Amino acid sequence: MIEDVLKKEDLAINRTELKKKLPTKIMDQTLNIVLKYLENRGMIMDTHKGIIWTYNPTSKFQMAVDEGIEI
Repeated sequence: MIEDVLKKEDLAINRTELKKKLPTKIMDQTLNIVLKYLENRGMIMDTHKGIIWTYNPTSKFQMAVDEGIEI
């Protein structure tokens, strides 16, 4: 449910706004664990401006990464 809320947001969202938009209440510790997991997987970015969904599973994106030139 956290992923769903983050996917729908166009701009960065802070933790307080995220908790308000969730359909059920969640403890801060649980939210922190889930957000850390998503960040480690490369699905979100947690910055000083807020949290934003960055995961893009399209095949074109993966092909560009696979064929890209390392600098």
